[in-house]
Amino acid sequence: MSTPTSWLARVSLCVALALPSVAAVPAIADTRAAEKSEKTTATAISKNDLQCLSEALYFEARGEGAQGQRAVAEVILNRVDHPRFPKTVCGVINQRGQFTYKKARIRERGAFVRAQKIAQAALLGAPRNLTKGATYFHTGGVRPSWSRKFERTTRIGSHYFYRSDRRLASN
Repeated sequence: MSTPTSWLARVSLCVALALPSVAAVPAIADTRAAEKSEKTTATAISKNDLQCLSEALYFEARGEGAQGQRAVAEVILNRVDHPRFPKTVCGVINQRGQFTYKKARIRERGAFVRAQKIAQAALLGAPRNLTKGATYFHTGGVRPSWSRKFERTTRIGSHYFYRSDRRLASN
């Protein structure tokens, strides 16, 4: 590898590590492949959607394992696809009364980086097979009134997941 190409690859890696809110460019020798990878990721997902989803996963499920965070991402994306919710990731997350962590500070950098990776994979089309179509979730520490009306689909970690398209009969 020539010296300028090697230098450019090292600089690209440093920039990717210094800017974690931007999709990271893999550390590879061929800089043309790195540029193509960055363009593909940038066009496939919105930077705003990535930031919104990463923050939601961090604040709503950072204490969960990767599967629990993927499940929360799945619920948010299921809402984007559902006719009763906003049509964008940020629209779903910023919907009034849904996610209440706004203006909170990210204090655990490693946990946020993990949330970003999970968010990116979800936005790039990772399979959604954990929650069986859930559009709602809550932790075990609370019992919202709506939880009695919807079908519980699963429990992952400390979160319970529900489908809103199947209402339970109430007597």
